[in-house]
Amino acid sequence: MTHSRQSRVGEWFTEWYTPLRRFLRRRNAGSTADIDDIAQEVFLRLLRYNRSELIDFPQAYLYKIAANVSAEWASRSNRRMPYNSAWLTDLADTLSPQVELERDTANAELEQAINSLPARRREILRLHFGDGIGHEDIARRMGLTRRIVKRDLAGAYAALRITLGAGATDSTLQTSNSDRSV
Repeated sequence: MTHSRQSRVGEWFTEWYTPLRRFLRRRNAGSTADIDDIAQEVFLRLLRYNRSELIDFPQAYLYKIAANVSAEWASRSNRRMPYNSAWLTDLADTLSPQVELERDTANAELEQAINSLPARRREILRLHFGDGIGHEDIARRMGLTRRIVKRDLAGAYAALRITLGAGATDSTLQTSNSDRSV
């Protein structure tokens, strides 16, 4: 990245950060923390853009990026499942025979739920959790795009949550999968 481009983006940050936050607030983009995160993401994306010298109207460009990021975040938040405080209580429990029996039962249910997934989603889960492979490498290995891998992984999570009920969490999946390969 050239110094002049960094300077230009830095100037835009100084000039447009506060108006950009106001714009996001008017659009009801989320909490104050979400708005700050979205605004920062806008400038990070702009820093990654190699042709900032082609931008004639930076405010309009930033607002368009902000609208896109805000829409992406809203879409993601609609797919999230709410957290349950009872999960924190489970973390404090020691491994009594009762807890071990419940864990074994949960692992059996998880294995059955994983086996009910389509083959490609099962394989992506196995590669990601069992072998510790990242999205990009999975995509290359399976001849898919990174976006499809991410979508299938999210779809597998959603299907497992539905199959296993509201008590299934990402941490449950990761903990159970650390005990055995998917």
